[in-house]
Amino acid sequence: MLHRDDILKLVSGRHPSPESILGCHQHGGSSWVIRVFEPGASEITVSWPETDLRLSMQRLHEEGLFTVDVEQLPAGPYRLAIRYTDGHERERFDSYCFGAEIGELDIYLFTTGNHHHIYRKLGAHPIQRDGVSGTRFAVWAPTAQRVSIVGDFNLWDGRRHIMRRVANSGIWELFVPDVAPGAIYKYEIRSFDDKVFLKTDPYAFQMELRPDTGSIVCELDGYDWQDSEWMQQRAASNPMRQPINIYEVHPGSWRLGENGFLDWVQLTRELVPYVTEMGYTHIELMGLAEHPLDRSWGYQVTGYYAANARHGSPHQLMAFIDACHAAGIGVIMDWVPAHFPKDDFALARFDGTYLYEHADPRQGEHREWGTNIFNYGRNEVRNFLVSNALFWLERYHIDGIRVDAVASMLYLDYSRDEGEWLPNRFGGRENLEAIDFLRQLNKTLFQYYPGILSIAEESTAFPGVTQPPEQGGLGFNFKWNMGWMNDTLRYMSMDPLYRKHHSSLVTFAMLYAWSENFILPISHDEVVHGKASLLDKMPGDEWRKRASYRAYVAFMQTHPGKQLLFMGQEFGQWHEWNEARALDWELLEHESHQQLQSFCREMNRLYSSTPAFYAADDSPDGFRWIECQDAVNSVYAWLRLDPKDQSVDPAVVIFNFTPVPRDGYRIGVPRAGRWRVLLNSDDGRFGGSDYNRTGFFEAETVNSQGYEHSIVVDLPPLAALILQ
Repeated sequence: MLHRDDILKLVSGRHPSPESILGCHQHGGSSWVIRVFEPGASEITVSWPETDLRLSMQRLHEEGLFTVDVEQLPAGPYRLAIRYTDGHERERFDSYCFGAEIGELDIYLFTTGNHHHIYRKLGAHPIQRDGVSGTRFAVWAPTAQRVSIVGDFNLWDGRRHIMRRVANSGIWELFVPDVAPGAIYKYEIRSFDDKVFLKTDPYAFQMELRPDTGSIVCELDGYDWQDSEWMQQRAASNPMRQPINIYEVHPGSWRLGENGFLDWVQLTRELVPYVTEMGYTHIELMGLAEHPLDRSWGYQVTGYYAANARHGSPHQLMAFIDACHAAGIGVIMDWVPAHFPKDDFALARFDGTYLYEHADPRQGEHREWGTNIFNYGRNEVRNFLVSNALFWLERYHIDGIRVDAVASMLYLDYSRDEGEWLPNRFGGRENLEAIDFLRQLNKTLFQYYPGILSIAEESTAFPGVTQPPEQGGLGFNFKWNMGWMNDTLRYMSMDPLYRKHHSSLVTFAMLYAWSENFILPISHDEVVHGKASLLDKMPGDEWRKRASYRAYVAFMQTHPGKQLLFMGQEFGQWHEWNEARALDWELLEHESHQQLQSFCREMNRLYSSTPAFYAADDSPDGFRWIECQDAVNSVYAWLRLDPKDQSVDPAVVIFNFTPVPRDGYRIGVPRAGRWRVLLNSDDGRFGGSDYNRTGFFEAETVNSQGYEHSIVVDLPPLAALILQ
């Protein structure tokens, strides 16, 4: 017999463990009882497939609670034939005749923060149980009184599919028969303080297109990957010895179609050939994970496991990445573990408590961004994030992550005034829990996927960002060089007349160039909010702007460090980037912008085909100053080489950062013989002045700048010469 309180809690949607009442239960000997709660039902018959047994159930409560005794229980799940008070009928299997799947080992690994593939257990997974098709749902909500799955399949009624609490893990689980891929769902949660609200699934693989916020049951299996050779080569590679030249892309504004955003099919058709033809080695994608606001650029994530619905289905994204790999292009994802938005349908106060975030705003809130900070000290939260990064590597074959806003994670006082932050247990400002998380993240990623890129956007002097965790580092293999970016853009934005007074802006980066493994970034952040586009940062008239631009691109690509350039800068976008409109592709109707694009294309190809520029980025032996003291003339020269491979010819690069030609300039070179010009940024085909069209220079046995041999060059104005 049921206690009246149990019945009342069940029909009102307040029962904490409905599986203890509903479903099939033995109550003595071989006798069983089956109970079903179906609001609005007038009759229910229970039957077992492949048997003739059919039993009419007795109503226990007018809200739709039914029961029936079974003397000899047939094997397998049973089916319910339901007639409702409005006359319509349906058949379904009973969710409560299926047991839990999440086991003790899963719970242990999750609660200790070490279940690397927890996304295979939590979330919505289309499966078969005992020959019955449906979806297994599981979610972490430890303080909830009750969690239900709601959707069109149950009229969004939270009483119909109340989930089963799995032990004391905080996980709720339920298999719902007949729910297939494509079904929209949410979790209805009754919190500890008796409030009821709807939440999207933190582990959902797909979400509705904004402004709708429902989670979608998604089958990720079934895509036939064709990139096995790429993946094998990547696993055996050493990124430090490879060319890395990244094209940063916001897919929503690279180009627009007739109906708005291009989908992944169109981007496969247009973006992949463009990047290939331009000679980039990688694409870095902004906004790959689901986010509600277009203007957020994808940095306020509400679906960490869901691909951005604006561009199509998960399988279309897989096909796009597969096409990139077929074209020899790696794919990097902007990944955002530093914070998440406060939208009430997503992670914020997920089960009615501060679950994913810190409760104290001095630790849990980014006031500057209006977002929450993850609680890195909570095992399950760290597990959510580590598993998420592995998910994108495993299921989408991405080739790396660029971790956003690492500096904000490392320091407790980041963007906070005195009294607005809490020190760590030693009284310091370092976020020890975030540091431990980043070490765990990178150690785990490289354990599974050697050869990938793990890149930190980190703007401080925090030591050891790209050192291994076992040596006290954070474990990234690359870090954005924000100091180099700020210094060199400041230098290039000056009138050339004043550059001679600021030569340290060119040379200072060499004092720390090998303290970390660096990427030189000219990213989206540098071409928005009044900062001007890269071309428009350059001073002077249009000719001088273009000449300085070409010299700067050559400076970046021959400087120690890998490369990143934001979309549109490669053809001289004049306007700042605006995420609400496409790039100004119409500029390519003008010869001057065609010339800039042509220069970038040739510079990209030269970089990738010249090992001296990339093979020793992590070694001071791969770089030597030839001239760094002629600040008066703003002339600089350096040598790039590969000390580990003597067959690699060294390259000499010479810069004149003034609009005044420097005739008869002597440059020391490391070898006798003929030095040919690989690229001249002042070439007329790039829009230059063609001041010096010499194709090669003969080295003389004249000592200069510490070298026994030297060449004499008429240096063009605002130009770079690359010789080998």
